[in-house]
Amino acid sequence: MTVASQVKQCVASLKNVEATLNHFAIQSQDREAANIFKDACLTTRRIVVDLERRVGELEFEEPQYKGF
Repeated sequence: MTVASQVKQCVASLKNVEATLNHFAIQSQDREAANIFKDACLTTRRIVVDLERRVGELEFEEPQYKGF
């Protein structure tokens, strides 16, 4: 497995985590817990954006990995 494919797999996993955290934030009855889930969701989103930018850099540097 190449570095690019590992990073892409990590991005996909983090998007799943983000969706789960968002779901917990919406479903939580406890306001404090909902805020914690929301903050974690936003942090995860920033990480996903950074990793997606890195995927673009990897694909630019190594065009053979584009689309994998």
